[in-house]
Amino acid sequence: MGFRTKDSVSVGSKAPDFTLPSQSGEMVHLKDFLGSKPVVLFFYPKDDTPGCTKQACAFRDDYERFGKLNAEVIGISSDSVESHRSFAAKHALPFTLLSDEEGKVRSLYGVPTTLGLFPGRVTYVMDKEGVVRHLFSSQRGVEKHVEEAFKALQSMG
Repeated sequence: MGFRTKDSVSVGSKAPDFTLPSQSGEMVHLKDFLGSKPVVLFFYPKDDTPGCTKQACAFRDDYERFGKLNAEVIGISSDSVESHRSFAAKHALPFTLLSDEEGKVRSLYGVPTTLGLFPGRVTYVMDKEGVVRHLFSSQRGVEKHVEEAFKALQSMG
């Protein structure tokens, strides 16, 4: 299992703002969404790996359900902009993928590693004010991230 640092983002925390490049190369700021809509932010280990592809496609397949709740879905990994562009095109991903090549945002959020080697898989659901209302961390339950996020959004009303 992974570990949490004392500075990790937890339920009730204000989500730290950040700016990262998307698969289109445009700079995306978390604060641009806050104030208007809830955000589902999912950290995943690597583009085009079996588990990550399954997770991203699960978010894709339920993307319309998230849209009905006016939620923004954003994926983050340490892959490059080019890798994200290819991954998003290959799997018709309708949401933003952000490139955190140096792992600064992963570190900022306190996303753990698994066995000290693999980047963790954690989903944060924040309300439109940017307060984290739900957090789900599981390396294996890749499709459960989608269900957990959806249930959290529904419970926020």
